[in-house]
Amino acid sequence: MFLLNIRNFLLSKAFFILLIPPSALSSEWDKIQTTLQNPVHITVYRDAHCQCCHAWIKHLETHQFEITDRIHPQMAMVKRELGLPTNMASCHTAVVEGYVIEGHVPAEDIKTLVTHKPENIHGLSVPHMPVGTPGMEMGKRKDPFTVFQFDKTGNGSAFSHYQVNENNQYDLIDDTP
Repeated sequence: MFLLNIRNFLLSKAFFILLIPPSALSSEWDKIQTTLQNPVHITVYRDAHCQCCHAWIKHLETHQFEITDRIHPQMAMVKRELGLPTNMASCHTAVVEGYVIEGHVPAEDIKTLVTHKPENIHGLSVPHMPVGTPGMEMGKRKDPFTVFQFDKTGNGSAFSHYQVNENNQYDLIDDTP
């Protein structure tokens, strides 16, 4: 009986988790740089079959956001109704304090947006789901990416840029809110 329990443990997920170094269990995106005075509510709209959305939601929860998770079968309609420019489309869509957030936007960028509350910005987007963004971590591969801001007419420009450094960590290259 005892050997059976050891065998079950060795085959269990718990054993393999013990083999993973603690640094591998957390994301570099979990580091909190800006603390919000009060939790901020964000509503996330997503397809029921999307797995990366769960990881992005966990990222937001780590950063003090209160989440309402809404499964929606017609995501294209949600994006259109919220005024998301088609060239900014990605996976999930969220709304926070009247701003549209599209795709894997880092929580720190969302905090910057809701802290400064610029009137000329309708939302932020990370189009095309780059590997390495919050919720899209896939091992050591990391793509550089840009967080775009867009207005209600669909015009967009860079909000921030992220590059991968020699230690395979992201550096914020330009912060332009």
